[in-house]
Amino acid sequence: MARASYRDDISSHPDVSEMRDRYSRMVGRRDVALVDAPVLLLGLYIAVSPWVVHFSGSHPALWPHNLVIGIATALMAIGFTAAPGRMYGLSWAMCALGLWMIVSPWVVGRWPDGGVITNQIITGALLLIMGLVCAGTAARSSSARQT
Repeated sequence: MARASYRDDISSHPDVSEMRDRYSRMVGRRDVALVDAPVLLLGLYIAVSPWVVHFSGSHPALWPHNLVIGIATALMAIGFTAAPGRMYGLSWAMCALGLWMIVSPWVVGRWPDGGVITNQIITGALLLIMGLVCAGTAARSSSARQT
């Protein structure tokens, strides 16, 4: 294949500084991109978990609760992907949702059984951990940019 350009680098290009600034603005807030997909999958699982774990009939108050929390989590993940600079401040809200998922069987549900408690605690803990990862990375990247 023929060489289209005889320059080895673009350092002599007149717009190199503008291109570097634009590139750093575009990819600067994508520090936790690997967490976006697992958060989306976890949100979708939370939304359908009453039917997967089969507690939609035995705990009628928990299935709409999990549906709303799951959809909210999935929308947060989509927001992390679509507008990361604006959304990573909501990582703490994801931590709060994780804590709420852990205590929700006793607050929302009546007399939860072992499967419901296990499901809610595991999904809540995963949501809390992913929220802490997002919040910590966002805080670290914003403090690194300020210095």
